[in-house]
Amino acid sequence: MSDDSYTEVTNQSWFSRIGGAIKGIIFGFILFIIAFPLLFWNEGRAVKTYKSLKEGSGAVISVLADQVDPNNEGKLVHLSGRASTEETLTDPVFGVSENALRLRRKVEMYQWQEHSESETKKKLGGGTETVTTYSYSKVWSDKAISSSGFKKSAEHENPGRMPYTSEEQTAKHVTLGAFQLSSSQVRRINRFEPLAVNSDTALPKNLAKSIMRQANGFYLGADPASPQVGDVRIQFESVAPTEVSIVAQQEGSKLRPYHARAGGDIELLQIGEHSAEAMFQKAQTDNKILTWILRAAGFLLMMIGLSMIFKVFSVLADVLPFLGNIVEAGTGFIAFLLAAVLSLITIAIAWIVFRPLLGIILLAVAVGLTVLISTKVKASKAKKTSTFGATGGAGTVPPPPPPSA
Repeated sequence: MSDDSYTEVTNQSWFSRIGGAIKGIIFGFILFIIAFPLLFWNEGRAVKTYKSLKEGSGAVISVLADQVDPNNEGKLVHLSGRASTEETLTDPVFGVSENALRLRRKVEMYQWQEHSESETKKKLGGGTETVTTYSYSKVWSDKAISSSGFKKSAEHENPGRMPYTSEEQTAKHVTLGAFQLSSSQVRRINRFEPLAVNSDTALPKNLAKSIMRQANGFYLGADPASPQVGDVRIQFESVAPTEVSIVAQQEGSKLRPYHARAGGDIELLQIGEHSAEAMFQKAQTDNKILTWILRAAGFLLMMIGLSMIFKVFSVLADVLPFLGNIVEAGTGFIAFLLAAVLSLITIAIAWIVFRPLLGIILLAVAVGLTVLISTKVKASKAKKTSTFGATGGAGTVPPPPPPSA
């Protein structure tokens, strides 16, 4: 065992595992219940977003950014141009300044990090033995890592707090031709690039002797080539004035979210020059991706919740480990099937509300899947009963006695 690893062996009794599984039923039930409104809400959100974008793509007009046309007041407009500002953003601590849309200070500290790997084995009688190996490595992290809970905390102690924190400045007045962008729109321009720190940047007097200059920041420590725990590196990034395309509602010289009749808000922004059609196509693609991600999340929540509810059965069967493994596999499969069916039914009900025709079709598929599963289970039981009876097992009719002499 190396100096940077530690192995711990723990045992858990069968009764303790049963108690934990019973407690897990409550948490599993909560996850199971949460999945239903998540799936239902997601379908409504997806339909509203789709219809709003469809409406917007038919209503949008492309305009020039260099002038504000009063005739377009309240309309959904598309424009491209250079987002720029006359402001100079300055970091309040280190004095780094730049004419930029956004200025970000990124602070990282060199610290110990604990990793753990566990292997659990079932024992005869229902108990378990878990072997956990803790290992340690040094990493750069933008958050303070607490070492108080480390298994070997004395040998791997971190400073506990960051001497400086990451911080960001955003220009308040950013224009796109004759139009003014809102702060939320500016924050969506994320093309950060490393910012070179000028050698003539004046440092605070209390830092001048303890800090080193680097290409795009500063270093607190003895040697950047050989970092030690507690060393800090401070780097700067900025978003320079750049070309952007935006789709939003014209309100004077400002651009606001456009509220569609379908109920959704439209405010699209992309870096670079893009046509309105391309921007709406990307927005529809993003909506589809998000919809499937949330569907998968709802399904997983439901399956995990059901697995936790059924966990007690496999724990009870773990008196004989091989039997517990069989029960665990069976309950896992049942949880998967139930989650699939219930997710389809929930989505179908949501579609009946939001997309009636598609909802009815999906509900029919879910019902058909349920009938198929039920038929397979019944056929399996019937086959087992028939096989058992043919071998003279319980449930067979005994042959009549031979006639008496």
